[in-house]
Amino acid sequence: MAKIQDLLSSTKKDRSTVTQPQSGTTEQEKGPVRHIAIIMDGNGRWATMRHLPRLAGHKAGVSALRRVVECATDAHIEMLSVYAFSTENWGRPRAEVDGLMRLFWETIRSDLEKLHRDGVRLRHLGRLQDLSPDIQKAVRDSVELTRNNTRIGLNVCFNYGGRAELVDAIRQMIIDGLQPEAVTEELISSYLYTRDLPDPDMVIRTAGEMRVSNFLLWQTAYSEYYATPTLWPDFGREDLLAALESYKQRQRRFGRLTSSSAQ
Repeated sequence: MAKIQDLLSSTKKDRSTVTQPQSGTTEQEKGPVRHIAIIMDGNGRWATMRHLPRLAGHKAGVSALRRVVECATDAHIEMLSVYAFSTENWGRPRAEVDGLMRLFWETIRSDLEKLHRDGVRLRHLGRLQDLSPDIQKAVRDSVELTRNNTRIGLNVCFNYGGRAELVDAIRQMIIDGLQPEAVTEELISSYLYTRDLPDPDMVIRTAGEMRVSNFLLWQTAYSEYYATPTLWPDFGREDLLAALESYKQRQRRFGRLTSSSAQ
């Protein structure tokens, strides 16, 4: 219990100290984890191991997400971004895709009021226009209802791809008539889906895989990566706290030398 309390209290520090780190200073020295991104992997394997249909694994994954949102809220994490459905996932069997779409819509409807009461601010990242009208409406309604909530932000990356995001940004820059000399890193960031969000401090990937899978490619340039063999449906409070403990032990250099590494 003491370990858990130490981890939770370490994330309660004054967030006004979290700024872009200066040379020789680690992010951990500047403040706690603000933003965690999660690649929720292993639903299908979880179901296969139990001789269940893949959709049962995805439903169990929704339950895991509920647990993690609660734990992250308790740990005073400001923001979660979760990879729920990629632009490449359209290539899966039609029955699975249809089931995922239905599950997404049903989860919004069943969980929205509780999320709102719990102070969760919902946001969608991805190509909303390619989804069905009923899903588009459910997403827009959930974003509007929770827009003033401040306890934790939950960014659901659904029909999202990192390359697609960059393509959309470049297209809009061309439409806006920007000249090549006007393009900077800051300008590109301002055209992304995440334009007003902090970059993730840490990316967690479950199920033991070691790849980025086209997830937040621009935003995670200097994020800390944490991989766990735990399948997503089994991921819970202890797993999240273990990831936070790992983060505490790291030095983020952002391409520079820290005071300790320079010695």
